[in-house]
Amino acid sequence: MPRVRELEVFRLVLPFGGRQETLLVKLTDHGGMTGWGEAIAPEAKTWTNLEETLGARLIGVDWEHPDSAPSGDPAVDMACWDLWTRMRGVPLAHALGGSRTSLVATVRLTPDPSLESLVSRVNQQVCAGYGHVTLDIRPGWDVEPVRAVRAAYPALTLAVDGAGCYTTPEQLIALDSYGLEVIERPFAVSDPYLHATLQDQVSAAVAVEASTTAELDDYLTLRAGRVLLLRPAAFPNLSETRRAHDRAAAAGWDIQCTGGQGAGLARAATVAVASLPGCTLACDVTQPPRNNQIVDPIVGANAGVIAVPFTQPGLGHTIDEPRVHRLAKDRFHA
Repeated sequence: MPRVRELEVFRLVLPFGGRQETLLVKLTDHGGMTGWGEAIAPEAKTWTNLEETLGARLIGVDWEHPDSAPSGDPAVDMACWDLWTRMRGVPLAHALGGSRTSLVATVRLTPDPSLESLVSRVNQQVCAGYGHVTLDIRPGWDVEPVRAVRAAYPALTLAVDGAGCYTTPEQLIALDSYGLEVIERPFAVSDPYLHATLQDQVSAAVAVEASTTAELDDYLTLRAGRVLLLRPAAFPNLSETRRAHDRAAAAGWDIQCTGGQGAGLARAATVAVASLPGCTLACDVTQPPRNNQIVDPIVGANAGVIAVPFTQPGLGHTIDEPRVHRLAKDRFHA
């Protein structure tokens, strides 16, 4: 039964990719075992809650399962899962119910001012072993790039991500002529009716992103898509993430796991979730820069395939603690 002896929190500003901020949580139990968690782009109140509230609630308290640990914070919840599974010598993926040992990866490409340059970038990824590509699109940069990539690679599995930038289904219907697998996040998350209208008019699966099971239930009820874009970092804890997976899978939806930012711990948790049986679509954890990661081995794809660390307990990665201390802009210990 874990009993946390120490809590350490590190505020990191990552050196590459826009200097994103992330929080790392390290828990140490009375036997010296450690567990790590991560919160990407945390809210301003997160640091205060960890320092003033959660430490006092967590330290010295016995708990049998991460769901019963007094955390209330996604990073602490991840660290509890990592600690709990390491103590039992089982991988996090197995503890969550996963069975896959490898995952197909998608690579995400941002808009390019030149169609020729975009096709060249796609070629680089195809030559690197990727069989699935996701194009970020926006109004005015959608049909033409998709047409160009499809003409160059007729057999490539292709998806697009609208990042909530579109306002009407009519703006996207023309894309359905190019054999897309998925249209991700076409509209604002708050409008499931637009998603349902688009899904009725296209053969590609519409992918929606939800951060609670209640929000997901609204999409399922309205049949506002056929794919759940599952981002573990957006949920309050890993058990809630698994419940969202279970509900989407029970409704017959496909699931794509995504979460390619941060220092590596959140990516590792995304890979563990992606090993669940309902996660049938390509996993998106390859967003650069990889040099921000403080885990070994680095979480990423090799020839378009992501390995699930089923031979190591917990998250399955070791932490480069000296680098964590070098990157830390602030820290506290309780």
